[in-house]
Amino acid sequence: MEQRNIVLNVNGIEVIYNHVILVLKGVSLQVPEGGIAALLGGNGAGKTTTLRAVSNLLRGERGHVTKGSIELRGERIENLTPSELVQRGVVQVMEGRHCFAHLTIEENLLTGAYTRSSRGEVAANLEKVYNYFPRLKQRRSSQAAYTSGGEQQMCAIGRALMASPSLVLLDEPSMGLAPQIVEEVFEIVKDLNAREKVTFLLAEQNTNMALKYADYGYILESGRIVMDGPASELANNEDVKEFYLGVGGGERKSFRAVKSYKRRKRWLA
Repeated sequence: MEQRNIVLNVNGIEVIYNHVILVLKGVSLQVPEGGIAALLGGNGAGKTTTLRAVSNLLRGERGHVTKGSIELRGERIENLTPSELVQRGVVQVMEGRHCFAHLTIEENLLTGAYTRSSRGEVAANLEKVYNYFPRLKQRRSSQAAYTSGGEQQMCAIGRALMASPSLVLLDEPSMGLAPQIVEEVFEIVKDLNAREKVTFLLAEQNTNMALKYADYGYILESGRIVMDGPASELANNEDVKEFYLGVGGGERKSFRAVKSYKRRKRWLA
């Protein structure tokens, strides 16, 4: 990880659901100011749980961080409420394009501005969202239920931007979307990162797409980080190509089964 100011520092966290199910087993990661970090891995690897641990949305699902620490710009945040985190600039975009179906696109966007007290700032943020997502401006008076999956994903990201975030936790932005729309969404993420200096931590099963747009990647498997590195290095790594990019023959095994994995083991037993 290159030396920039660290916005988010997750250090050796364990997460347990319902007091018995251990989901994360010593996950550590860092996200630098102005970076795009990707959490990669298959279904059930622990990506969503990691994001929810940061945004403190675990409690709604009877999950708890039982070990380790999470710091935002040096401040421990495990005990802050989700709304306190939003006020500090941390906003999560949930998996599955959650929109209020009965509200219009514009009404959905405005719900994201509840922490903003200035009408001028809300209006400016709305204009900014429409600038990045011109399709939302065209559909601003349509009920969210009658918009496409891509428009709903754009609405969910736009709603997060209404809170003027400095760190966006983006969960599975490509899920269920056509490849062309996925590319469009990731281009907007890259644009927001470059022009608005928004930092992103994104969880994504589409490893190819994530590594194309991220600076740095962490590969999760069964609740542990099994490999990390600059996105370009991961994209060219033979094991990553075989296990996550669909390059190479043979049946897909667990990444933990390969010998090179043993050499890269990063946590203490």
